[in-house]
Amino acid sequence: MRFILRRLGFYLIAFWVSITLNFLLPRFMPGDPVSRMFARTQDRMQPEQIEQLRKLLGVDDRPLWEQYVGYVHNMITGQMGVSISRFPAPVTEVIGSQVGWTLLLGGTALVIAAVVGNLLGILAAWRRGGAVDSALPPLLIFIGSFPYFWLAMGALYLFGVTLGWFPIRHAFSDTIEPSYSWAFVSDVGMHLVLPALTIVLVSIGGWMLGMRNTMIATNAEDYITMAQAKGLRPGRIMFRYAARNAMLPSVTAFGMSLGFVVGGALLTEVVFAYPGVGYQLLAAVQGLDYPLMQGLFLTITAAVLLANFLVDILYVRLDPRVRSN
Repeated sequence: MRFILRRLGFYLIAFWVSITLNFLLPRFMPGDPVSRMFARTQDRMQPEQIEQLRKLLGVDDRPLWEQYVGYVHNMITGQMGVSISRFPAPVTEVIGSQVGWTLLLGGTALVIAAVVGNLLGILAAWRRGGAVDSALPPLLIFIGSFPYFWLAMGALYLFGVTLGWFPIRHAFSDTIEPSYSWAFVSDVGMHLVLPALTIVLVSIGGWMLGMRNTMIATNAEDYITMAQAKGLRPGRIMFRYAARNAMLPSVTAFGMSLGFVVGGALLTEVVFAYPGVGYQLLAAVQGLDYPLMQGLFLTITAAVLLANFLVDILYVRLDPRVRSN
């Protein structure tokens, strides 16, 4: 319990620091979002309306510390303000409409890459020097060295434009109404294939190489030799003894990756015009949408910290030795 409380205190401090940076960074950026809005609607807005809008969005002439106090109060109460680029929609409504698609895309790609990559790493380490160990690691690492957007554009051109096997943009077709019908679910799945495949190809090599290296070190432990001397089946030794202990670093990596899923694969979402958090974040930065930027950054930060805290708790259950550290 002391270990968990200590970690909780650390994450609360980290969350406060992230809130402070989240408040300061957009205000240090050049430009004024309200002036941009005023330039687009100059004939319809009066000076007093502009001043009220500045106050509403938290970018008025108040001292910085007063803006900060108001900002922290709003974050605690869940009031993230009104989006400038999607005015007058609340920030929470904008994020809520996008985060589900990011979780679907990032979560699907993460699970596939982690499961397949770890299984390949286990097989490669158990049969060290075999075909899987010799061919796949360098090939997957080579593919993973390419940027997201390069593979995304290549997959989009080959499978979407040239062959026409998959849709090339958005999360579902404009002709289908969102529902729980099979037609809508299958259409969402078809739109999901290319962006998810891009993320999997880039990340699966890292999962495989990490598990392979950990498994090789685990295979040299005395308890593995003892299990082999007892005549246990190789499959049982590989999964019940070696892989189970080698999985601990992968659990940590999975938890961290799970937190970053909320951030979205920005470039992949941009290439495929996928309506996720990453795509919305780019639009918010381009439009100097301070409230939406702050809301998105806060959501991403909270997801990363929460995922890491849950991993710490799970790690204590998997390896009680960390309690004494």
